[in-house]
Amino acid sequence: DCSKRFCPESKPLLSAAGQQSPIIAIEPHSAAVRVGSASSNQCTVSPAVRWIFKANLLFHLPLCSADNVKVSSDGSVITITNARTINHGAYRCVASNPFGITHTIVSLIVKEAPVATVTPVGPVQIRVGEPINLECQASGEPRPLVSWHRPSFQVSACLFILILSLLIMSFFQILAARPEDSGTYVCAARNNEGTTETRVEVIVEGGSQLPTVPRAFVPEPLMIVVEGQTATLRCEAHGFPAPEIRWTKLRSPLPWRHTLVNNSLVLQNVGRQDSGEYICSATNNMGTTKVTITLDVESESPPYATSVPNDVAVRVGEVIRLQCLAHGTPPLTYTWTKLDGNLSPRAEVREGDLQINLATSEDAGSYKCVASNKVGNSEVIAKVTVRCELGQ
Repeated sequence: DCSKRFCPESKPLLSAAGQQSPIIAIEPHSAAVRVGSASSNQCTVSPAVRWIFKANLLFHLPLCSADNVKVSSDGSVITITNARTINHGAYRCVASNPFGITHTIVSLIVKEAPVATVTPVGPVQIRVGEPINLECQASGEPRPLVSWHRPSFQVSACLFILILSLLIMSFFQILAARPEDSGTYVCAARNNEGTTETRVEVIVEGGSQLPTVPRAFVPEPLMIVVEGQTATLRCEAHGFPAPEIRWTKLRSPLPWRHTLVNNSLVLQNVGRQDSGEYICSATNNMGTTKVTITLDVESESPPYATSVPNDVAVRVGEVIRLQCLAHGTPPLTYTWTKLDGNLSPRAEVREGDLQINLATSEDAGSYKCVASNKVGNSEVIAKVTVRCELGQ
């Protein structure tokens, strides 16, 4: 019965002869055994004796929690049969009498051959360009050394080792898988008690395309939008594996009204506060590329039109060119007319530009350009003079 034999709370203290604190003699002070072996320690003292287990000097466990731990009837000898890793740690022998308490510690090392576990267990199926992540956990005493290798191959990936108590976690990573990375990967754990190897099969699927750093660009690096309208910021990216696109705004968060549609950033009902630089980041396993779009949100204003030049003189047979420039809230539309007449069939109008080929004397006169938007319109007059050829 645990409560009667092993737990110190329920065992009465023995009396000691002499008026002094107890003196302890312990043999041996430390021991190292293999898993499955036995260990015995004797604590010689006159007063009462009790044993306390302190695993790894970190926490207490009552002796009665381990079914392979026995304490002699007088409390002086502790015996561990068929030692297991849970028995590894420090044991304290405590002796007491009316004049004081004395204790000493004996350590037990339970040696164990390594055990290695790899996750995922495999076979691991990866697409070309995706990362390969393998994790190996190894335990044993003494603490094992862990290494990765491929039979007949040189492993050149990044390897990080994290040691936690008696447990080693070893991470193996290839950032972007290639077809030649298919094969068997071996995690080996070694200590003085032996060596163990755990294998995992990796299958890289897909074509022979090599991974590349993303390339990103924006079709419209400068956008001018009127207050209240919707702004659609477009970003295109190429690379292998296909990059992911993320939007940010320089020095401030994205507007709360934003949405993402096919990698484009859509801002509805924009205001002046939405003006600024927006950053498109394209990322894959090989790296990140960033490009910037400048958004300028303007208040609505009517157009203001000017003509370049105001007056033009050409000879018969030459080309008449007039340009109408306007500032104001887009979109702007332009209309050319001839005062006191009609435009020549030879006239060509493109946006704000007017061109008349093979000028004749009938093309002379005044031309009016009207620039319009939804707020208003503005007009400007240009005068054209057509001179006769020399000698006429």
